[in-house]
Amino acid sequence: MAECDEVYIVAGHKGQPEKVAQSGRKPRCRRLQGARGRGTAATEKPPVFGMIQRTGEVVIRLLDNVQQATIKPLILQTIMPGTPIYTDEYNIYSRLEAWGYPHKTVNHSAGEYARDEDGDGFCEVHSNTLEGFWSLLRSWLRPHRGISQAKLPLYLSFFEFVHNVRKRGKGLLSSLLAVLVKKTPEPI
Repeated sequence: MAECDEVYIVAGHKGQPEKVAQSGRKPRCRRLQGARGRGTAATEKPPVFGMIQRTGEVVIRLLDNVQQATIKPLILQTIMPGTPIYTDEYNIYSRLEAWGYPHKTVNHSAGEYARDEDGDGFCEVHSNTLEGFWSLLRSWLRPHRGISQAKLPLYLSFFEFVHNVRKRGKGLLSSLLAVLVKKTPEPI
């Protein structure tokens, strides 16, 4: 099972006064406040598309726009056909079934965030795993007091990497140490 969702990160031209002047706006002395709703790179609110496996692996990509033509190659490269995908009701996901993925949605505008379809008391249909990931990402970005659009892909890649190795962290460290200890030359 996988979930797909998009988020719009407020990212301006921090540290690039010439780009701020080109955009025709005054430099900000406080945090960049993005306009409400969906955005684009031009409006300093670039879209980030995410796909997460319910067991925890995540893939996030900074996009120019969020359209079916933009997300289709990412989904086809990342998610195996036949895997059920859960999303909200944004219309860019309407062709998932035609692309070979069973698709279920939740209707956030109607107040539906999770749904139990088989009556076992466990809500199978939701996109809360990815929504929680977005919350962690925003909390991690907040102390940086503004993000440059030029460096945003680096921040996203680092956060994706850290998230994906978090469960293996201690195991990776012990494996790395074992390899390093074996590589030390023996005295002659």
